[in-house]
Formats: sequence, C-alpha cells, structure tokens
Amino acid sequence: MTELLALAGFGFVLGMRHATDADHVIAVTTILSRSRRFAHSTLIGALWGLGHTITVLAVGTVIIVFGVVIPPAMGLAMELAVAVMLILLGVLSLTGMLRAVTERLTPPAPLHGHDHEHRHAHGDDGPHPHEHAHLHGHGTDAALAGLRDLRDTFGWYQLGRPVVVGLVHGLAGSAAVALLVLATIADRGQALVYLVIFCAGVAAGMAVLTTVIGLPFLVSRARSERINRLLTLGMGVLSIAFGLYLGYQIGFVDGLFTGDYHWEPT
Repeated sequence: MTELLALAGFGFVLGMRHATDADHVIAVTTILSRSRRFAHSTLIGALWGLGHTITVLAVGTVIIVFGVVIPPAMGLAMELAVAVMLILLGVLSLTGMLRAVTERLTPPAPLHGHDHEHRHAHGDDGPHPHEHAHLHGHGTDAALAGLRDLRDTFGWYQLGRPVVVGLVHGLAGSAAVALLVLATIADRGQALVYLVIFCAGVAAGMAVLTTVIGLPFLVSRARSERINRLLTLGMGVLSIAFGLYLGYQIGFVDGLFTGDYHWEPT
C-alpha cells in the first residue's frame, strides 16, 4: 500500500508537469486569447484535462490490459494530429474566424432574478408579483442542473472546443504514458490506478495553469483592446510556427512522410 501511494503521488506530480509541455500550453493559450471571464480560464483547463483523460485512459487501457503495440506509423500519425491542430488554431485566431465563431455560438449572459411580475385577466389590471421556486436537486438532478447552467452561460461550442483539443493531445501522449506505466508497475490493476491518478494530475495542472495564463488576456482586454489584439496575434503566430516545427519534425526527421521511422513515444 505504501508503495502504491508513493507511485500515486509521483504520478500526480508527473501529470501536473506534463500539463506544462509546450504544445499543451500553446494550444490552450490560443483558445484563452478570446476568453472574457476569469472563471472561463479555469474551466478551459479543466475541460482540456477531461478530453486528455478520455483519450489517455482509452488508449492506455488497451495497451496495458491487452498488450497492444502501437506501430511507429500510427504513433507518428497521432502526434502529427497535434501539429495540424496547432496550425488550425493559429490560422483561426489570426483570421478572426475563431472570435467570430465563438461570439456567434456563445449565448447571451443569462438574466438572474427570482421575482417576476405578470399581468392576469382577473378583473384588475395590476401586476401580481410571483416568486418562482427553483428546485435544487441532489445527485443526478443537481448534476444536470449544473450542466444546464454551464450550457446557458458558455454554450456547447465553448465547452466542447477545449475537450476536443484535449482529446487530440491525449492521442499524442497516450502510448508514451502507458509504456512508462508498464515499465514501472507490473501489476495491471495498479497500473490502471496509476494511469487514472496521472490523468487527474494533468487535469489539475492544466486548470491551474490556464487560470494563471488567462490573467494577462483579461487585464489587457479590460485596459487596452490594442494590447489584447497584439497578444492574440502573437499567440496565433506562435501556434502556427510551433505546429509547422512539429510537423516537420514528425514528418521528415522522424520519418512519417519518408517511411524511415524513428519513433520513440515521448
């Protein structure tokens, strides 16, 4: 048990460090450049972590439980998906399409208030105030109510975008994580537990990281639209440049496009 707890702690710390990888940071920062809310920064990081967790757990479980070996060509192709996504995010950011789509698909801020006045045809013309009871259920009802609140505040597009980005990033790193776990822990059950804790560390690390990264964008947006625009353009250029670098590295140096594979899961 002591050994398992030590491995779990190591996995959590390693997961938080994994969240600081350059391609992860650039991807979420490109999304954050359009954020308008402080809480939105933390939410984006958590949702990215959710998508990353889904892919890593799915691929990692297959590798750990069934002993599936990822061919070099497939591994490199999964990593190339990250490069393509970074380029796409950068292009959308620079062209303004990312902002246009975000504003179009983000719902207006919901109106709050519980007391409403209605006119009724009861022989008088006066308004009648009513108090509406809002049910706050427990368990499943509370979870559904919370999901509806998030949907009404941010919209499905804002919620789904970081999840998709996390899914793609999880594809690139899942094989390496699973192989590292297998090399460290022989017992499959303990290996799966380690994998779950690692993913929790990644999600927690990215939630904290995006909260911190989001501050300059929020401050600049409040004080100077020009500075915020320069930050946004800078992140778009950086995302494209890093995506092109990764694409060249994976396609030619590592041999995806030449057939001379030099792939080691990283």
